[in-house]
Amino acid sequence: MLSLLHIENIAIIESADICFDSGFNVLTGETGAGKSIVIDAISAVLGERTSRELIRTGAKSALVTAVFTGLPRLRWLDENNIPDREEELLLQREIQGDGRNVCQVNGRTITTAQLRELGRQLLDIHGQHDGQQLLVPASHLGYLDNFGKTGPLLEDYRTAYEKVSQLRRKIASLEMDEAERSRRVDTLNYQIRELERAELKPGEDEALDAQKNLLRNAGKLMEAVQAAEYALSGGDEFQGACGLISEAEGAVHAAARNCPQLEGMTEKLAALRSAAEDIVETLYDLRRGMDFSPEELDQMESRLDQIYRLKKKYGNSVDEMLDYLERCRQELDQIQVADDTISLLQGELVQAKQEAAKRGKALTAARKKAAQELQTRVQEELRQLDMPKVQFQTEFTALTCEDGMDSTGMDQVQFLMSANVGEALKPIQKVASGGELARIMLALKNVLAEDDGIGSLVFDEVDTGVSGRAAQKVAEKMADVARCKQVLCVTHLPQIAAMADTHFSVEKGERDGRTYTRVERLDRAGREEELSRLIGGSNVTDILRDSARELLDQAESYRAGRKKTV
Repeated sequence: MLSLLHIENIAIIESADICFDSGFNVLTGETGAGKSIVIDAISAVLGERTSRELIRTGAKSALVTAVFTGLPRLRWLDENNIPDREEELLLQREIQGDGRNVCQVNGRTITTAQLRELGRQLLDIHGQHDGQQLLVPASHLGYLDNFGKTGPLLEDYRTAYEKVSQLRRKIASLEMDEAERSRRVDTLNYQIRELERAELKPGEDEALDAQKNLLRNAGKLMEAVQAAEYALSGGDEFQGACGLISEAEGAVHAAARNCPQLEGMTEKLAALRSAAEDIVETLYDLRRGMDFSPEELDQMESRLDQIYRLKKKYGNSVDEMLDYLERCRQELDQIQVADDTISLLQGELVQAKQEAAKRGKALTAARKKAAQELQTRVQEELRQLDMPKVQFQTEFTALTCEDGMDSTGMDQVQFLMSANVGEALKPIQKVASGGELARIMLALKNVLAEDDGIGSLVFDEVDTGVSGRAAQKVAEKMADVARCKQVLCVTHLPQIAAMADTHFSVEKGERDGRTYTRVERLDRAGREEELSRLIGGSNVTDILRDSARELLDQAESYRAGRKKTV
């Protein structure tokens, strides 16, 4: 459960520490006092999308810390190499003014996406406008799949449907009219002939560029090579380095007979002479290979110009142009055998559609079975929420798209209801009032939350449009849910607030020209005052206080009675 929520510089909350208990927790306060800001802070620390606009005016950053206790061992921690603290799980998110976020779990920094993945395993938030989702029939299938746990069947079907889609795309890419095919064949033949005539060789452009640079500097290179060769080998009137080294070698060798210290020097001079003679041979060979003609340079530049013109059409290098040539040949082959290929693919498509339809029917059967159970469970929840006459049903219709299939399956699903005896079932979005939508959504949430493994539920003003006896039933339902899960609820209804195990008051005030929000845990006397305000407004009288005490007594009696039935 969520044990502690610490908030710094979130909107009008400068600093707040809220210690939640297990069971049923409520937050009440005037409109605009900051109740929903608490929910925004919870969403933020769970990794949900937020904005830097949430940072309190004048602050550089905002910080939210949440401590969860009593959790089962989470596989997510091992998968993400997060240290496991047996007693608690610490989540922290800092929202900075430049839009950056720093997220940590048990002191280890993680991404916002990782925090969001973990957060959705810890706590489920039902916002003020979630009931409006029921007005969108496209969302109904998701609710049914969540309840029926049809995920594996849906994934199995999607694998088969994706194969159908891939085959359709391949066939479409091969199908073209005769005129288009003829034009494409002509284009490919022209491009293939042009590239083949060029007789390109891999890496040719790079080799030619290097050789061209060599030719353009041939004169300077020749002079340098000749000068080096002359310096080493000498000429008619000049003895080169090789001759001088040879003379030095002979002189040292003669002197070594009388001076043993010179023996090692003789070997070094011999090696030096040998190396110099090798260099002379290399320079000689290089000079002979530099016999280039101006015609050779012209031919090379002409070839490079041809390659350059081809690059403008077919690729940035010879290797890319050769790859393009191969692709053209393959495409031409495909077009020439397209009819045969299409026939083969169409045969595969028939089999793929049969397999997808088989898996789709299995998915539909599972959904219809789940729909029957969902209908029974939701109607029981609605009966407990003072809607005993409501009929709830899931309507299935076949999809009208190609082959009656899309990525969601073969079903179009929408929820129907009848609020009054004798009235026909109609789509929820056409007949449900605001209060009915709120209670139906609460019923769905309760049913879906029973086996989802999430230990905490948050309801942000789900009582919109609910009043009177229905409000009392909603309060009792939340108290029942809180026997198995931690429930946090923002409410304006005294019936719901009175049913809570723990009650927090959210108040807004001013100090030194700034607005501040304070969150206070109420004792019995404080609850009586707060409930009196919820019942009668700002003018609290003794009669309102008596009504508040009566509400609290009734709530305590209800909870005590439910405990005896456990």
